Amino acid sequence: MSEDILANIAFDADGFMTDANAWTPEIAHALAAREGIELTERHWVVLNYARAEFKAKGEAPTLRNITKNTDVSTKELYALFPGGPGKLAAKIAGLKKPTGCI
Repeated sequence: MSEDILANIAFDADGFMTDANAWTPEIAHALAAREGIELTERHWVVLNYARAEFKAKGEAPTLRNITKNTDVSTKELYALFPGGPGKLAAKIAGLKKPTGCI
């Protein structure tokens, strides 16, 4: 079922949503499942912060911004979003790839 919700969503070549306004929490769950992640309250702290920052500034927050402005530590961030927390959090939050991410 989670793949069905993603069927009508446009993604760029790197798998990021092209329209952040089309994002919903259900889409976040589907994107997370695709990455092998089951979202917890701690994930939502990061995702909600990332969405708010994007709304305010037009881009995904840096890791430093996330750890500085939430109670999620760098170590926890890497545990929640393994492999590349900035990139993965932005992807699940429906945002563009963060600047500076490879």
